[in-house]
Amino acid sequence: MSPGMSRPRSAGSTVIVLIASYLEPEHVERIAGIGGVRVIYEPALLPRPRYTADHTGKALTRSPEEERRWCAHLAEATVMFDFDHSHLYDLPDRAPNVRWIQATSAGIGQLLLKTGLIRSPIVFTTASGIHAAPLAEFVLLALLAFAKDLPRLARDQAAHRWERYCGRELSGSTVGIIGLGRVGRAVARHCRAVGMRVIATKRTVSEGSEALEGVDLLVPPSQLPAILREADALVLACPQTPETEGLIGRGELRAMKRGAVLVNISRGAVVDEPALVEALRDGALGGAALDVAGTEPLPQDSPLWDLPNVLISPHSASTADTENAKLTDLFCENLRRYLRGEAMLNVFDRERLY
Repeated sequence: MSPGMSRPRSAGSTVIVLIASYLEPEHVERIAGIGGVRVIYEPALLPRPRYTADHTGKALTRSPEEERRWCAHLAEATVMFDFDHSHLYDLPDRAPNVRWIQATSAGIGQLLLKTGLIRSPIVFTTASGIHAAPLAEFVLLALLAFAKDLPRLARDQAAHRWERYCGRELSGSTVGIIGLGRVGRAVARHCRAVGMRVIATKRTVSEGSEALEGVDLLVPPSQLPAILREADALVLACPQTPETEGLIGRGELRAMKRGAVLVNISRGAVVDEPALVEALRDGALGGAALDVAGTEPLPQDSPLWDLPNVLISPHSASTADTENAKLTDLFCENLRRYLRGEAMLNVFDRERLY
């Protein structure tokens, strides 16, 4: 059986779906409405969300009775919506019948490596594509903020100072996108909509790829230096893999145009953080918008907090009020495919780590 293909269930059997993070009742009802499925959802046993679409929630301590109930649910489940963060390391033992887990994040590779779940026989499907639009909007926000010198406007407004100045225009400038997956393509569409030239890297490039992907230039990762030289803004949208860890170091930052902007919506490990701080301090980089960091939460003593040319987002650029509805759409589609024994969407590739 090829990866992502579910085993057809035996006649009359019921798939037991355990929802392992908070989901609004209307979305739970949509899942429960699929024939051949029994849903277990006990929000009192789950971490309480701190904000809309929070799939980690507040720190949770269960009573012995609550823990017993939760472990009984794990033992019964055959499919899970999201990971159980209270039993990540012993999940295969606690949930021996689980055959498939639908993640609520796209970047689950490092989690699976850290917990050892990557060695389990469980099929994992990611949330790839769900967060593309909000991430692309964050990129556009960041590029506009630096082009129009939003920090200056905030300072002048706080000082009640009316002093005219000259900003920059995004139209006609060049954005380089590292990683042209679903998020990268959404970033490309948003940037082209404001008149930017889009150049990008992608693992596989063939003749005519530019037109197909909607970019002006598409090259393999080996041609990263050419992207660095041309880009007025560099957007990191690649997954964290052994090939991308430390991808942007001191040499790469110094190869960029002086005053260029870096936007990281990938993972903190993709960038050499000390080299980034150095480049921001001496003006080699004009600014950085960071949705991720090497250590999260970003340590209180990190110099990135206080640099005037840095915009920090607490790994929240992907989170939007539409997220749970979209995740439920994806899960329901995959659940129907699972019930029919068909290939599911967004199956995690253990070799590529995404």
